[in-house]
Amino acid sequence: MTCLFCQIVKGEIPAQKIFEDEKTFAFLDIKPISTGHALVIPKAHLEHFDDMDAEDTHHVMDTVQKLAPKIMEAVGATAYNVGVNVRPDAGQAVMHTHVHIIPRSADDGLKSWPGMDVDNLEEINNKIEALL
Repeated sequence: MTCLFCQIVKGEIPAQKIFEDEKTFAFLDIKPISTGHALVIPKAHLEHFDDMDAEDTHHVMDTVQKLAPKIMEAVGATAYNVGVNVRPDAGQAVMHTHVHIIPRSADDGLKSWPGMDVDNLEEINNKIEALL
């Protein structure tokens, strides 16, 4: 199966490229949540965020940190969200790691996810700690 994002990196599929360096590639999302919504990807094909090693993660997040304020300024946003969907149940549609930069403003109509009340935080914490 051919990866859409690998094809974009290779120039086989056109994209609105924002930035490229040795390890990362950034381009505008073709189905944006907001104006300026961009994706930052590792050039290497890594399906999921947790497939990246520390160096890959460092490069991708450095690019996100470099670009997000510039994108926000370019589109007149006052804030931005950074998001990663990992695996299909979390909304990952393309199986190549990608980080969303989503410019925001107070009146954009976008909603963040709601919080929920829980009474077993200590139990959950203990289960996570046991796996570390």
